[in-house]
Amino acid sequence: MPKPYSRVAFVAADAQPAREALDVLTRRYGQHKPEDADVIVALGGDGFMLEAVHTYMKAKAPIFGMHRGTVGFLMNRYEENDLLTRLQNTTEVTLHPLRMTAVTAGGETFEALATNEVSMLRQTRQAAKIKIFVDGKERMSEMVCDGALICTPAGSSAYNLSVYGPVLPLGSNVLALTPISAFRPRRWRGAILPHTAIVRFVILEPEKRPVSAVADRDEVRDVIEVTVREDRAISMRMLFDPEHNLEERIVAEQFAP
Repeated sequence: MPKPYSRVAFVAADAQPAREALDVLTRRYGQHKPEDADVIVALGGDGFMLEAVHTYMKAKAPIFGMHRGTVGFLMNRYEENDLLTRLQNTTEVTLHPLRMTAVTAGGETFEALATNEVSMLRQTRQAAKIKIFVDGKERMSEMVCDGALICTPAGSSAYNLSVYGPVLPLGSNVLALTPISAFRPRRWRGAILPHTAIVRFVILEPEKRPVSAVADRDEVRDVIEVTVREDRAISMRMLFDPEHNLEERIVAEQFAP
């Protein structure tokens, strides 16, 4: 059965190439509201693609990204012709976000979702001290560092990769737990965890060494405890051209100079 991708909602980043593409494509294919569309086409780079996934997480339509930005690891090539036919032949990938629950020094609790990663980051010149639990078991009594992050496979090629974390294949059902500039233990490079893992970060000496928690674009300051788990109740659907071969890109990224 062909996929019914005839009603398209186009969304674009603020960059000029993305806005120009938005104008061309809407005149050619029309424009629908995201909540009424069969598919959402995001025009921009990887950052905008993940922002679109966030924004339209509750929409039933899958998202097809076309590269009109800076980084295009998650994006398909930009092409104006035969878009509806092209959409019929796409491959769908389903992702699940991370749910962050953060407790502050003032006793407040905040929740946020992350399609990319949840990061603990020191707020001052003082290094952070963090204790780490996985599924209720203490795995690290004290890590002295600039921070730590836990990421999804979709986010593993972003901030995680820049701090030498592993690139994870989509559909691998694992998460990466990666230190950020760890001073102690000096040789620890992180861990790969099953997607069912519940990771809890406890901030040590929070008054002297304050830490913020960031779930993609949502930041909570002065946290004392942060719990992160995958939220399987939320599914995010992304479409890719068959020749895009995202799995090949993920393998190639690990051998890039």
